[in-house]
Amino acid sequence: MVFGHNTNLSIGDRKFHVQTEDRGESHALIDTTVYFQGRVLHRRTNNYFDLLPLDEDRQQALKLRLDEQHRTVIDEIRSGALQLAIPREGNASRAAEQAAPGHPEQPQPPSEHRKLLLELTNARSWLSGKHAKLQIAVREQNGNPVSGAQVKVEIEGSENGNALLAQTGSGGLALIEFDMPRITSADAALVINAADHSGKGQVRFALRSKPRKA
Repeated sequence: MVFGHNTNLSIGDRKFHVQTEDRGESHALIDTTVYFQGRVLHRRTNNYFDLLPLDEDRQQALKLRLDEQHRTVIDEIRSGALQLAIPREGNASRAAEQAAPGHPEQPQPPSEHRKLLLELTNARSWLSGKHAKLQIAVREQNGNPVSGAQVKVEIEGSENGNALLAQTGSGGLALIEFDMPRITSADAALVINAADHSGKGQVRFALRSKPRKA
């Protein structure tokens, strides 16, 4: 069962829309998004891998967890604990003027690539026998999830040098499963890269091949 909440919230003369939804068991994510005039100001995502597989009791626990996340975000907006960057109307008007006929758009200098933060969320349990199941979270440095990032996984120092690819969903998570190749180097490593149009990041985990029995 998929749960969700939608709340319109007025703070002074500003109106926000807060939406929290369960992304379903295939993603196992509780995703809360704060909108202002159609623009995303904040996104908070938490997984519920610990509740899988869902049964009747765990579905109730999931609903309570989703309710609590939705209520927490609303309370933080009301109290001011959640700082939201409200777009200025002057900036929007200036951008519209520059885009209008007779005002050619001025080229902007390329911005420095931001660093993406990668986390293997199941770092203690990603390998079961010879089967690998990587749950990878990609975030900005402020903690916001990065959707649409290209994730690449390689096993350096193995007999199979093929890279495995996936893309992060709306909650910034990607899932990659494969059978582990034979390790051929003492310096073997699990290497995870992620990149989108304006940033990239990498994380490495050293692997140790098991010594052969005499």
